[in-house]
Amino acid sequence: MNIVCLDMEGVLVPEIWIAFAEASGIPELKRTTRDEPDYDKLMRWRLDILKKHGLGIREIQATIARIDPLPGAKEFLDALRKDTQVIILSDTFEQFAKPLMEKLGWPTIFCNTLEVADSGEITGFRMRCPQSKLTTVRGLQSIGYDTIAAGDSFNDLGMIQASKAGFLFKSTDAIKADHPEVPAYEEFSDLLRAIRAALD
Repeated sequence: MNIVCLDMEGVLVPEIWIAFAEASGIPELKRTTRDEPDYDKLMRWRLDILKKHGLGIREIQATIARIDPLPGAKEFLDALRKDTQVIILSDTFEQFAKPLMEKLGWPTIFCNTLEVADSGEITGFRMRCPQSKLTTVRGLQSIGYDTIAAGDSFNDLGMIQASKAGFLFKSTDAIKADHPEVPAYEEFSDLLRAIRAALD
């Protein structure tokens, strides 16, 4: 019994924080988990920048409304979901993910939640569990599933390495160089082919 676990940002949709950095004119917000492995540290840094600039959930959601999935992402997901179960494991937040899940045909996503004041200020965040991607993969394995995982960033490596098959997709040259043992792909057709081979 197989289940595929996919990262969201950078794999299926553009990076939300990069899009918001461009929309808001705050280049510091382009920093992502490709640059900073410590997600807690990264998010607290982001919230400090938002507070300093007086920006909150409404401004970010306005940017997200204009984001479309990466070309071919929905077709890739549709084809994959005909073959096996798929869960998106993301460190994003429910308040960010919902419009993107609609555009992807409502796949299952496990993610986190933001704490938002009535004013719209993002005051904090609640992670679903520690090391959420790796913890979820191990949980799925504990109930009888073989996992196959794909992602692009430092925070995906745990689930990739713990799975029976794992792949980097649209990752950075630095991450690929550090992990030459992990097959890396740039095109959805190649990733789909690799996942299907691992399903057999």
